[in-house]
Amino acid sequence: QDYYGKELQKSEDLKTNTCITSACHLPKVVRDALERVHEEVVARYYGCGLVVPECLSSCRILDLGSGSGRDCFVLSQLVGEQGHVTGIDMTEGQVRHRSGAPPHPPSSPPTSFPSSCQVEVAKKHIAYHMDKFGYPKPNVEFFHGYMEKLGDAGLDDESYDIVISNCVINLAPDKRAVLQEAFRVLKPGGEMYFSDIYASQRLSETVRKHRVLWGECLAGALYWRDLYSIAEEVGFSSPCLVTASPITIGNKELEGIVGDCRFVSATFRLFKVPGGSRARPGQVIYNGGIMGHEQELVFDANFTFK
Repeated sequence: QDYYGKELQKSEDLKTNTCITSACHLPKVVRDALERVHEEVVARYYGCGLVVPECLSSCRILDLGSGSGRDCFVLSQLVGEQGHVTGIDMTEGQVRHRSGAPPHPPSSPPTSFPSSCQVEVAKKHIAYHMDKFGYPKPNVEFFHGYMEKLGDAGLDDESYDIVISNCVINLAPDKRAVLQEAFRVLKPGGEMYFSDIYASQRLSETVRKHRVLWGECLAGALYWRDLYSIAEEVGFSSPCLVTASPITIGNKELEGIVGDCRFVSATFRLFKVPGGSRARPGQVIYNGGIMGHEQELVFDANFTFK
């Protein structure tokens, strides 16, 4: 809470390269959506991957660790007026602006931003984005709460089509509880599509207790093999790896503390498959019907449907 709510005020305040999305090709629809997001929201963005699955029209989406709301406002455009996006984040502050607050005039955007926590930044820009997207009422909301206890924020069983998360599960001490809660709130057939940091080995107590390494998404990184066992324990299908890329820390002092452990940023997709349906092999033919993916659909690192 302290590190992301107070100490970090913009992405340039990060002390490593970990929570910075590497350059990658984005579909045009996503690039266009990003361009319409308020500059303060983008400036306070910390993430390690792209968390925009396909076919989102009218979906209900939950963003775990939504921060300043960048991904939520992108997804808000992709689900459309009939869809809905909920963001939940553990940082909290005095929320002075509500969804009815006047938006910043487009002609005079601020060049610097006052100190405020992530949830506050997200909430105060709801009206700005709804006006920019042409929506008569908000299709996005933000809550203060914990990924491990979504029920405390009033999130019901089987209420979301998709759960996303961008480089924050590493910040939760109890990863199993996070995946269990995501499984609970997903509808049958729903998907958890998330990016996070993974370690090549289980981390030492010295690393795990290092405040800056924890805040920079390294000390809490899950040993990658443990993701598979935890996902199976809570009921998800076997994780499908979408993308992975090595992490460079870019800080000699912190590299010395970490030692020979290596880290990767990886995106996985997990499915809440109804019981009894994970059965036989089958043939799939893709007809090109998903907007932005007419020529091919990259399902994960192993399967691309032409």
